[in-house]
Amino acid sequence: MIPWGDVQKLAPYGSGFACSEPLEAIFMVRLRPCSDWAQVATVPGMNDQPETPVRAATAADVPAVRAVTDAAYRPYVARIGVVPQPMEADHMADVEEGCVFVTGEPVTGLVVVRARPDHLLLDSIAVHPDAHGHGVGRRLLRFVEAYARALGLPEIRLYTNALMWENQEIYPRYGYELVERRVDGPYDRLHYRKPLDGTLAV
Repeated sequence: MIPWGDVQKLAPYGSGFACSEPLEAIFMVRLRPCSDWAQVATVPGMNDQPETPVRAATAADVPAVRAVTDAAYRPYVARIGVVPQPMEADHMADVEEGCVFVTGEPVTGLVVVRARPDHLLLDSIAVHPDAHGHGVGRRLLRFVEAYARALGLPEIRLYTNALMWENQEIYPRYGYELVERRVDGPYDRLHYRKPLDGTLAV
């Protein structure tokens, strides 16, 4: 756990569930487009189950990306009192940027990730309710870790709504540390980070 007094020393955290932040403006640097590193998805060992690989999404996957995202997040609307940001994301733009990776045929889960200078930002992870309990979320989180390592990034960061309490049980199981709770507009968010060592989550 990072000491609360050290939180402000960290670079600004991005959304755990949206792709809307102007990353270059925040860091005042030119970042590599996501499409430049989409090929990392094929690095050996990154897909823990060859029969259901994680792959870069294509334009043809956009309807499925939208459907899975809506199915995964819609149950939270009533609980948090606001539409979760992933449901309002520009999925086509994210796919065109090479930031979306999917698994399953048909698609049952996906992640949206963005590289920052010192970490990989996990913007969104969504698993269709019908696929719960089949290891889809675990496969995606393992992919994100391997992906960050392939990019040479030392940690992963994300945040989740404080009322999505299921996530507060899941992320610590995979080595994510709670760093900060912060209110951003209508969203009450818990920020997490995972420093990477040489061991993949199981």
